[in-house]
Amino acid sequence: MDRRAFLGTLTGGLLAAPLARAVEPVRIGILSSGAAIPSHVLKAFRDRLGELSYIDGQNLAIEYRFAEERFARLPDLAAELIGLRVGVIIAIGPAVLKAAKRATATLPIVAIDFESDPVAAGFVASLARPGGNVTGTFLDQAELSGKWLQLLKETIPKLSHAAVFWDSTTPPPSYQLNAIKAGAEAIAVELQVFAIRGLDDFEGAFAQASKGQAQAMVILSSPLVSRSGNRLAALAAAKHLPTISMFQENVTAGCLMAYGPSLLDGWRSLGSFAGRILKGTPPADLPVERPTKFELVINLKTAKALGLTIPPSLLQRADQVIE
Repeated sequence: MDRRAFLGTLTGGLLAAPLARAVEPVRIGILSSGAAIPSHVLKAFRDRLGELSYIDGQNLAIEYRFAEERFARLPDLAAELIGLRVGVIIAIGPAVLKAAKRATATLPIVAIDFESDPVAAGFVASLARPGGNVTGTFLDQAELSGKWLQLLKETIPKLSHAAVFWDSTTPPPSYQLNAIKAGAEAIAVELQVFAIRGLDDFEGAFAQASKGQAQAMVILSSPLVSRSGNRLAALAAAKHLPTISMFQENVTAGCLMAYGPSLLDGWRSLGSFAGRILKGTPPADLPVERPTKFELVINLKTAKALGLTIPPSLLQRADQVIE
């Protein structure tokens, strides 16, 4: 080979080498029944993936599909993500998880669920060994509902009637609803249950509760509730109703109290699950996570606006007090 041909071959090889090393980004699909994902939890998810060497926009592409509260769209949206050859689907809430699981029995699904018992609902074989293509973090425990009523009772000693705000789009059975009915009976509190299916139902539920005998409202967990703190807080203030839920984000927005696990921690766990699956660990081998740490958050400013005095014993137990 002459010198010119040799240099041409060498130069061509050097130019082609970077192209040969280019790697197609791995894809993650996020499927939601809503229209958006709160930025602070999405950041926690991305940050955790970054710690596992998956950088959004570099070697990672995240595909979003939003049903915008039209649940009939979920099967088609799940099929779209499967068609994009994502490495894992993040399913937000039980209705989304159910649709994703029906769409595929092989593609890994990582769930963040606020309502379901994953074993009783048939999503996994067991917590320690899920056994199929589903794993994730299941934040709610039904017994929390009874705890919410007890906290309201401490705040309002004469509490005898409470409203329950329930997202009826969650697939049956509703473990939270059943648990709170049992908890109310144990402490002699009568419940009035309001079923909602979307944002348009919020105002009517609060208006009816305010016109009735409700002295407070328990807001049961769902994806819709987790992203609607500002709307819930505004209605609670307008109708002068003390509220409690699982999500401290609702209290930051102006609701009275929250008791439950951290939503941020839940989304960080999603990042851990997704990263490990992308690195080759089957979801069947990743134990389902249930929270073991619960935080009590109280908005003292809201309490004063409602004319409530939070007992010192309750304030001492609070992990966070917003003044």
